[in-house]
Amino acid sequence: MAKKKTPVANPVTFELPLTLIEKIESTREKQGLRSVSEVIRVALEQFDYGQFQVDRPEHRQISVRLPDTLKKTLQRQARLKRTSAGEILRAAIETLPDAKGRAKKR
Repeated sequence: MAKKKTPVANPVTFELPLTLIEKIESTREKQGLRSVSEVIRVALEQFDYGQFQVDRPEHRQISVRLPDTLKKTLQRQARLKRTSAGEILRAAIETLPDAKGRAKKR
């Protein structure tokens, strides 16, 4: 007779904001759960995937020309800040003055 196979637990890595990390820990303590994995399993098992909608602004891809020094600076800063070059570029664009001449703060 063949042995029953135990389900394999596959590791999955996510980057989460600290507010969600705190919520996970709080939920773990309140519900008496043993691990972060257990909290995530509970969250996913009760989640209504049908109601989920991605709240993402519409994007359009652009290509620009940058001098080598500026491109290298952008890439180096992205590595140092542990983010994407696109994220830094978006932040830089946000700081440009609006039509009324005032710079936006970020």
